[in-house]
Amino acid sequence: MNIYFGGPFVTNNLKTTPLYNACCQAGGRMVDFHGWLLPVQFQSIIAEHKAVREAAGMFDVSHMGQIWVEGKDAYPFVQYITCNNIKKDPSAGTYTHMLTPQGTIIDDMIAFCLDAEKFLIVVNAACRQEDFDWMQKQSARFHVTVTDASDRYGMIALQGPRALEKLETLLPGISALPRFHIQKVQLFGEEGYVTRTGYTGEDGAEIMLSPAAIVKLWDALLAAGVTPCGLGARDVLRLEAGYLLNGQDADQTRTPYEAACGWVVKLNKEDFIGKPALEQQKAQGVKQKLTAFELKGAGVPRHGCKIFYEGQEIGFVTSGTFSPLFKGIAVGYAQAGLTPGAQVEIEIHSRRIPAAVTKTPFYKNRV
Repeated sequence: MNIYFGGPFVTNNLKTTPLYNACCQAGGRMVDFHGWLLPVQFQSIIAEHKAVREAAGMFDVSHMGQIWVEGKDAYPFVQYITCNNIKKDPSAGTYTHMLTPQGTIIDDMIAFCLDAEKFLIVVNAACRQEDFDWMQKQSARFHVTVTDASDRYGMIALQGPRALEKLETLLPGISALPRFHIQKVQLFGEEGYVTRTGYTGEDGAEIMLSPAAIVKLWDALLAAGVTPCGLGARDVLRLEAGYLLNGQDADQTRTPYEAACGWVVKLNKEDFIGKPALEQQKAQGVKQKLTAFELKGAGVPRHGCKIFYEGQEIGFVTSGTFSPLFKGIAVGYAQAGLTPGAQVEIEIHSRRIPAAVTKTPFYKNRV
């Protein structure tokens, strides 16, 4: 049995989250993000970046998807549809990829074990329906129920070195939750979940509550001095931290090995979708690989910029930005085998700007 709950409120053909009005009231400049109206910024991208790196910022991530897998085959099912070795210790989470039979990436996600027969999988908004449909298709030979419960929840990502301190005032003891774990909580009279995860490279938590309760949490955090942050700062922060943007840095034309995420592939697992293709690719090697670059001249690299090495075009940028910490940074697909320090050029507005190959993450926090 597979269950789907109705969608969110739609305005002008764009979906809104439970925090839409709260974000507007806080001064959020709303933009279309994969069919959702979300704030790109409130104060400024640099100010919001600074808040997360130095104190605490919060993001409306209610567009993310929550898919429950329940039943006696929940663990073998999640193991089969993903390439990492899923933890089955209660409350433990695992970052993983869900693949096509060709070994290419449908989505990257986090699978949380509530118990051996119940998993919560947090997926990307742009892939939510596709992920659910794929899981539903694969579930036919397993004793599981797959439920898209995304519209039951709003979600806030609270990030930064003071994030847990702020959350402690509402949920005493929450700082004891280990990183990459999940905990059921009671807040504002309702049940929800807190995960010790994020997409910024800082410590923090992501909180899932009912649509009504998530608005109360936003208001409480705002009153506690937490800075509201938008998509602009989130993109800079996640790129500094070396995190993939699904649909841009990884998609169904790329494998985890090509996306520089070979560490999530566990070929010693008995079986998973895409395993034979990845075994073959590992044996043969990859021709292109997602590679990190730091500009050595003025300019802001963007998606689609060409990459040159020794005068020859070797690839293109998938994500690039201006970082307040590093200036111009980017990742892109280039010929495999480039070593850190190798000198390249990135073409920006018809000008080739010197850059050097580097490693990710560009930024690593103090935790």
